[in-house]
Amino acid sequence: MTGLICLTLLSRIVLGQVDIYDSRHTALTRAIEAVSPAIASINVIQIKEFSRTPFLQDPVWQYFFPYDTYQQKRKSSGSGVVVSPDGYVITNYHVVENATEINVTLPGGKQFDAEVIGSDNVSDLALIKLVGQGFPYVRLADSDELLIGEWVIALGNPFGLFDVSKQPSATVGIISALHMDFGRQESGQVYQDMIQTDAAINVGNSGGPLVNSRGEVIGINTFIYTGSNFSQGSVGIGFAIPINRARRIVEELKRTGRVDRSFSTGLEIQTLDTRIAGYLNLPFTEGVLITKIEPKSAADKAGLKPGDVILTLNDYKVKKTNDIFQIFDDNELRAGDKITMKVYSNGQDKKVTFRLRKT
Repeated sequence: MTGLICLTLLSRIVLGQVDIYDSRHTALTRAIEAVSPAIASINVIQIKEFSRTPFLQDPVWQYFFPYDTYQQKRKSSGSGVVVSPDGYVITNYHVVENATEINVTLPGGKQFDAEVIGSDNVSDLALIKLVGQGFPYVRLADSDELLIGEWVIALGNPFGLFDVSKQPSATVGIISALHMDFGRQESGQVYQDMIQTDAAINVGNSGGPLVNSRGEVIGINTFIYTGSNFSQGSVGIGFAIPINRARRIVEELKRTGRVDRSFSTGLEIQTLDTRIAGYLNLPFTEGVLITKIEPKSAADKAGLKPGDVILTLNDYKVKKTNDIFQIFDDNELRAGDKITMKVYSNGQDKKVTFRLRKT
């Protein structure tokens, strides 16, 4: 009888330990376990250009002794994520920009040389390739289905810590906001439709994945934000490129090594002003006037004609010609993409839709 009681107690203890163990394994821990093998630590040697003057900020001396520029090799690190068994890795453009050497470490410490297949400054994305086969890789989600408030995980190599533990670091938060637009930066990057998260992102996390609780990549971690400027220290607000946008860019980089943004609308345009609006007897003075249409172009076939005024493009308000060019850039429009315009024609508004044609 005593033996039976002891066996019962032992069974309860064992089962209790199993329950505790199982309770520690949540959707988040399982997602981290699933994705971690495909996280890459990217270490590069970059050529950086610097300027110097022997007389610091004195404007008089700078006039006679202008800045001298020089180049220097610098070590830098970032993150990436393997997206195919044959070793393709997505990262940020700024992680591998001007790199002369790229070395990638995967979990466990195995190192690989990598080559840049293609890179794109505008989207801040790059595709690199490891030599070999059979690499662990991630699943990509549909970033059009994201929910504000859902749990997310940022994985990567903050401050080079991956190279200390031979494993990626993970931070957890939620999706704080969607469709965050920062427009074109001085560096030429366009940060549009970004995912905002409070999962901690730091220096070195750039290029690593933002992952949902199902272990699917929803975005590529790209920058952090502090008040009025981009910073090197996290204050709990980070931004990632939606994976649907990244996937499109990367597929183009894989095919051609570059992103081709050349296309034709078949239109010649000019900004509307008060004088032209008065001459045409228009009830408004803002918009873009169509002055010429290429015969047999998609715009011609869509029914547009000279004298029509473009008011919106893909639901963005248009006031001047530069607005149209900015919309094309910010939304990564390409040849073959469908665009919708609201135009004022013959005294009424109408919508027309056509596809951009390759030049």
